Amino acid sequence: MRTLTKTLSQFNRLKDAEEYFDFFGLSYDPQMLNINRLHILRKFSELVQAVDKGQSDEQILTDYRRSLQTAYDLFLTSSSVEQKLFKVFKDTPKNVVMLSDIEVES
Repeated sequence: MRTLTKTLSQFNRLKDAEEYFDFFGLSYDPQMLNINRLHILRKFSELVQAVDKGQSDEQILTDYRRSLQTAYDLFLTSSSVEQKLFKVFKDTPKNVVMLSDIEVES
């Protein structure tokens, strides 16, 4: 039996989240992926940035696979609001006064 070796070139042609999971042979819940798609891919992108690109292609793909699984698992137990991956969640509005900032005069 012959196994096909996956390459970075093949990985770089992937476009959809489902393709990433299929490429790495990872199982996923389609409904969960649809709900958290952008957040999972954003976290995956952050994790991939930390992968040492000086390694062999095989090791890089192993690290990418682990990164995708980590990103997916994160959103099984956490929400996008808790993770604050996008700018909209990180910025505090400048025109909002928090109740805790209001002092009561006696």
